[in-house]
Amino acid sequence: MNLKSALLLPLLAAGLLAACDNSPAPQKQAAAAKPETSAAPSESYLEKIKQRDKLIVGVFSDKPPFGFVNEQGEYVGFDTDIAKRFAKDLLGDEKKVEFVVVEPASRIPFLQSDKVDLILANMTVTPERAEVVDFTNPNLRVAVQAIVPADSSVQKLDDLADKTTIVTTGTTADIWLTQNRPDWKLLKFEKNSESLQALANGRGDAYAQDNLILFGWSKQNPGYRILNEKLGDEAPIAPAVKKGNTELRDWVDQELAKLGEEKFLLKLYDQYVRKDLAEDTDPASVIVEGGKWQ
Repeated sequence: MNLKSALLLPLLAAGLLAACDNSPAPQKQAAAAKPETSAAPSESYLEKIKQRDKLIVGVFSDKPPFGFVNEQGEYVGFDTDIAKRFAKDLLGDEKKVEFVVVEPASRIPFLQSDKVDLILANMTVTPERAEVVDFTNPNLRVAVQAIVPADSSVQKLDDLADKTTIVTTGTTADIWLTQNRPDWKLLKFEKNSESLQALANGRGDAYAQDNLILFGWSKQNPGYRILNEKLGDEAPIAPAVKKGNTELRDWVDQELAKLGEEKFLLKLYDQYVRKDLAEDTDPASVIVEGGKWQ
């Protein structure tokens, strides 16, 4: 959680079923307007967003089905469509959202440096992260697993103790293995796509990542299998805002509750996620409708 790089072509085509954002992906992260959180405390943060007439959201560009860029150069995915809906309900138009590409390790720094208003990039809630950002109510549930080539001798997690495990820097898998398997050899990359490329090229024996990401990739690449054992417990995934931005956090919580009434996340699950999972998968084992963790 060896074939050559051609295995990764499905990642570029994963947006065929997606509802596309009409605006092209920006070429540079630096082009994003700065949220300007340094204003006087009495000034409403939501009002600042409305005055700017744009919601700035950090998203992934290479992590289908949650955040990726399709063949038309448009941002699509489960998280991305939530951001568009937030913009529609806050500003009256789903196009009034600016997407800023983040990597796992840059999500928190981008919030702290006011480059984005909100992170919607598959971020697992952990106690350590909750100390430096404010999480809203969750929208997904996830566990970390590892994927290996189908013909690998690895059958369980501990079989990787003397092998090389690929991780993406800053992910829950990276943090968990660093803390709980400090003697393991980890090969780290900044991007999910780079990690998958390394696995396909045989540079590592396994790739540890959120299982929802691995399910989709393994279905598109049948030469791999996912180990049953999980790295740690199941955990919630949630949007995140800058520490102390309770106004935006509370608005997102209210928005998720409202969207839960219309089963909005279930619609996105059907559109983006269902095809990557087993037919008998219960959607409630993946999505957290209305922000209600149970």
